Amino acid sequence: MKEQLYTIPLNDAVNAGDECPFCFIERSVEQDLLDFVLGSGSSYMEADIREMTDKAGFCRQHFQKMFDYGNTLGNAWILKTHYQKVIGEMKKEFARFKPAKASLKDKLKKAAESNPIAAWVREKESSCYICQHFADTYARYMDTFFYLWNQDEAFCRKIKEGKGFCLHHFGDLCQAADAKLSNKAKEEFYSTMFSLMESNMNRLSEDVAWMVEKFDYRNKDADWKNSKDAIQRGMQKLKGGYPADGPYTMSK
Repeated sequence: MKEQLYTIPLNDAVNAGDECPFCFIERSVEQDLLDFVLGSGSSYMEADIREMTDKAGFCRQHFQKMFDYGNTLGNAWILKTHYQKVIGEMKKEFARFKPAKASLKDKLKKAAESNPIAAWVREKESSCYICQHFADTYARYMDTFFYLWNQDEAFCRKIKEGKGFCLHHFGDLCQAADAKLSNKAKEEFYSTMFSLMESNMNRLSEDVAWMVEKFDYRNKDADWKNSKDAIQRGMQKLKGGYPADGPYTMSK
């Protein structure tokens, strides 16, 4: 099948031979978003972009990654106007707030569940410009995966011969498969994926187990086999991401 522009990133991720092609995509997209928000293109100086970041804000994880990225001026500009937005909203919440008169039964419940100030704070915590944009992009890649799975034999073969997926992204694939595949196609898909995941989870388990054995003095001269980076690959397989990655920083 002839490669299309929108299939290139997913094919590149599969060709990378990573423990999970969707982890590979996730890292690439997130780095592109950090470059867009804080990079040399100075999008943070554009009023329309900062209006969107002011409204959405950023989650704790991405604030940390933005700090690590290293653009002090960019972060300061984003925080400056975001603070103005948050303070304005906060004043409105405070003005309309009235403490609830709770009964004894209510006091036994979690008060924060019905507290409007707490609800507003939770809403702020769950909103993130980078997370939202990644979610939209990720959904398109998931659609592309099943398009290629149905149409491209070479792509299917590479998936079947590959290292599978991390459990996190494997769960997303299974959820998406129920909506995107016919009943007949589901049978083949799940049969293939279950076998693929089981064999690759066993492979990681064996790599980690051999690393443990290498610390036995009797094996000090034995070959490391594939265990030298077993910890980070083992963690990735279970939860996704790249535990051994350092901070992604701004290119000077």
